[in-house]
Amino acid sequence: MARSATRRKPSSAPAAEGGDVNPKAPCPCGSGRRYKHCHGSGYAPPVTRPFEGLPGEPDWVALRELVPAATAPLTTADGRQVTLASVLPGGAPALVRANGEILLGAQLPTSSDDVSRDLGTALAAALEAPKGAPVDPGPVGAAGSAGPRLQELLDLSAPLEVTVHEDFAFWLEGADPSPAAKAGLEQANQAVLPTVRLPGLGAAYWVRPSNERAHLRWVRPEPEEHLLDALARLSASEQILLGEGTRYAGAFRAHGLVVPVWDLPADTLADDWTDAATDFQTRLEQALAVTDPLTADERRARAGLISRQITLR
Repeated sequence: MARSATRRKPSSAPAAEGGDVNPKAPCPCGSGRRYKHCHGSGYAPPVTRPFEGLPGEPDWVALRELVPAATAPLTTADGRQVTLASVLPGGAPALVRANGEILLGAQLPTSSDDVSRDLGTALAAALEAPKGAPVDPGPVGAAGSAGPRLQELLDLSAPLEVTVHEDFAFWLEGADPSPAAKAGLEQANQAVLPTVRLPGLGAAYWVRPSNERAHLRWVRPEPEEHLLDALARLSASEQILLGEGTRYAGAFRAHGLVVPVWDLPADTLADDWTDAATDFQTRLEQALAVTDPLTADERRARAGLISRQITLR
């Protein structure tokens, strides 16, 4: 889901113990910048890669922006179990079921300049909420999030294992839903696009938005400039396609990572693209290893790739 390009003034940084923050110290907001260049300057720039440092960073981006219905188990730093969901009913940031199970929603209606703090604020509130009680994280997103970042709350040694679902039935697992809840689930399910995570290829997601077209959206972990150079080499040598009937459509920028997108024939099943994507992965790794300057043809190809990139906010 696309984000607004409007920049918002973030909330104040958390107060440091013992008084004022040293201007040369790291900003308490967790951005990694010095306080004088961050919240101490009166305006903090957005955190470009909010999920950096989390296992499965590309999949965090995918669940936040691209995947309609998916879950992944999380473990907190103190060993508690949480379920990450791409989206929760009504866009709720988190919920606690009557049995104590905690669900955290990756897709929120609004966001601040640090998505990790938005989600961390919601998770911290859910961890404190009683079983079956509403989760009240306070202001989350546009109004500014005051809680911790995900990197402070989660076990950073646990891998992110994503399960893609055909619908949102997981919303009501273990519950006795009312007719209204069932109707809401049915309505939400109508908006789910068929989506498959290709095995063994990281955050590579096949999606079919209609009977006439399908796409491969692949969130890449590499730094943008390095990845663009490699893609330019492949484009110039006519090795950027995934096979007959495919087209390189462009790329998204999302939360500091690049998401190349290919148009695919809609009548070919998702699993049939695993081999082609694996072959492309091999070509890309070889191109990433090249350190020579780009040739004239590769520079032209790179400019063409950049012209087909858009940023999700």
